[in-house]
Amino acid sequence: MFTGIIEATGKLSAVQQRGADMTVTVYSDSLDFADVKLGDSIASNGVCLTVTKLAKHSFDADVSSETLAHTLFGRYQPGQVINLEKAMLPTTRMGGHIVSGHVDGITQVTKIEASGRAWHIWLALPKALAHYIAAKGSVTVDGVSLTVNELSAEAFRLTIVPHTATHTTLSQLKAGSQVHLEVDLIARYLERLLKKDSDSATGGVNMALLAQRGFL
Repeated sequence: MFTGIIEATGKLSAVQQRGADMTVTVYSDSLDFADVKLGDSIASNGVCLTVTKLAKHSFDADVSSETLAHTLFGRYQPGQVINLEKAMLPTTRMGGHIVSGHVDGITQVTKIEASGRAWHIWLALPKALAHYIAAKGSVTVDGVSLTVNELSAEAFRLTIVPHTATHTTLSQLKAGSQVHLEVDLIARYLERLLKKDSDSATGGVNMALLAQRGFL
């Protein structure tokens, strides 16, 4: 599990195709690897990768065919800059929100506007994920925990403050850029619970069910 608070950026220094999957080497001289060991998880542009080889300033990870099918890793080339976050500890400050590192989809930047020293970034709202995204709710974009500040039927707006722009890859985005999107974990489980009720003899979510569950 992660928090969406980026610790450092790194670069893909090598990409090796291995049949239907691949192995990547991620280099970073700004991420502290002192407490990293084989088998640990590191979120790389929001994708949870398992460390299979470790050096002083780099790590190797395997990227499965499943991950390649649902993320941008299959398009990345050596030199690609990515956001990095080590798995959270029990003592970690929850500065962002609970992030699983499992990408729900890919979306595209539609517009970027300056707002003082900050930036407004509009992203296309994928139809399949639209019901998970709420105004003032949390989303993860390329591993970065962000707040949805405005929502329309086709897009949603995020505001990137100077610190986030400086310490992540979000400053490199432009209209047309594609990014990884992970919706709020709680929203996904809530949908599952509600679907269970809707599949039961209760006939779905209604006022009686909400009252029974203590919402009214």
